Amino acid sequence: MENRTALVTGSSRGIGRAIALELGAKGYNVIVNCVKNVDMAHEVADTICKNGGRADCICADVSKKADVLKIYDFAKRNFGFVDTVVNNAGISRYALFTDEDDENFDEVMNVNLRGVFNVCRAFVPDMVSNRFGRIINISSMWGLVGASCESLYSASKAAVIGLTLSLAKELGPSNITVNAVAPGVINTDMIKNISAQTIKEFSDETPIGRCGEPEDIARIVSFLASSDADFITGETINASGGFVIK
Repeated sequence: MENRTALVTGSSRGIGRAIALELGAKGYNVIVNCVKNVDMAHEVADTICKNGGRADCICADVSKKADVLKIYDFAKRNFGFVDTVVNNAGISRYALFTDEDDENFDEVMNVNLRGVFNVCRAFVPDMVSNRFGRIINISSMWGLVGASCESLYSASKAAVIGLTLSLAKELGPSNITVNAVAPGVINTDMIKNISAQTIKEFSDETPIGRCGEPEDIARIVSFLASSDADFITGETINASGGFVIK
């Protein structure tokens, strides 16, 4: 399929940025999405364009249906059919369960789960009409095994895996694959508040012997989006360097 187009949510930095750059390097048109980091999002899009690709960015909050419809309209107007959606946007909260409240619950679930729901609901109908699509949801290893003091994050990421499984069964007959990636500890801003000692402990407990890099996840996403993964759907790839082995 020529002129493939990918939307990568939350792609101004970290894993999302690496995914956008990887897909751009592979020849995809890329829609870069952010909520606040507009300059960084433009830098990602500009880098793709300077390397011979095509990209543009839009500032929108995936937790809000109206914003996602703006993304859809922007994509349709500027790129046409979006055949690949990477649901990467996410937030985390580190707290004891007894310290969590309704506001924290709503914030985490709205971005991490409702955001995936909103984006899929907007873009899946075109995939069904075109009988082709790739949906790749970024979960977490904590969605597989849970994490102390990250109950909301773990629950939201487990729910993303559940949604992935359901959509894979429902959309498979339309030649749409739906998969998830569950990263381990990755060197991004999300772990910037974790102490160096804790990071070292994570690395020491990882059989590969290091924390992951955003590019490690980006290459997996690129594979799942490619024709090499045509017969893979409903899978969650545990990309934790062996930190989690089930």
